[in-house]
Amino acid sequence: MADLVTAPLPEHEALLQAYVDRRLDAAEQLRFERQLQSDPALRQRLVRLQAQAQLLREVLAPPSGIPAQLDLKRLAQAHARGRQRWRLLASVVLAFTVGGLSGWGLGHRQAGGTGIAALADEALTSHDVYAGDPLRPVELDASRRSDLVRWVSARLQRPVAIPELGAAGYRFLGGRLVATAHGPAALLVYADQQSGQRLSILLRPMKVQTDTPMQAQRRGSVAGYAWADRGMGYSLLAPAATPDLHPLADEVRRQSRLL
Repeated sequence: MADLVTAPLPEHEALLQAYVDRRLDAAEQLRFERQLQSDPALRQRLVRLQAQAQLLREVLAPPSGIPAQLDLKRLAQAHARGRQRWRLLASVVLAFTVGGLSGWGLGHRQAGGTGIAALADEALTSHDVYAGDPLRPVELDASRRSDLVRWVSARLQRPVAIPELGAAGYRFLGGRLVATAHGPAALLVYADQQSGQRLSILLRPMKVQTDTPMQAQRRGSVAGYAWADRGMGYSLLAPAATPDLHPLADEVRRQSRLL
């Protein structure tokens, strides 16, 4: 592969896309992450691409009951990949709007757009964008724990405690505020002390389904649990292959009830 430092923009774009799609081999990934460390503009572009990729996955995910001929994923697979898939997505969305099918799509999104379903979607998106960031997954790191607690408690207007998961093998990295369609949320990020794999906890106040039992959630290679307790919603996510996610979620719920 060409030298990352002197590569023209098109190759940077290709590398960014390959990195987001996890198509780089170990050596290429290491070289690219070194480039990210010295190039703030490239890091910003990476964050935007990660968000766009997540949006694309959500739009292309076929809802249950949709006719096969309207399955966006099937349509996308019938065309060339790369830049063409973005043009295809735009044309299909336009066709849905002009053809009067947007009402069906809106109804489908609204059906799961509140409560635990919305919380789970927001947590999955935030996990993909931030927990997987190799350089800056958090805004305030673990050394500023007390500042983070004051910050997110003030913005959520609820007391927030940071769960201790060291006994389960997870080191607290830090956290940040994230924006959701239902107001600010706190995102806490942990790393497995052996493998380095990331685990995230998203929490925000709930206006509906304020007390809801744990529900399993999964999208692609990420899995976890979402629930609500005394008006606060929680979601714990990690790579799907992570063992004992349910006991971890139980421990987070236990500690949150001590507030």
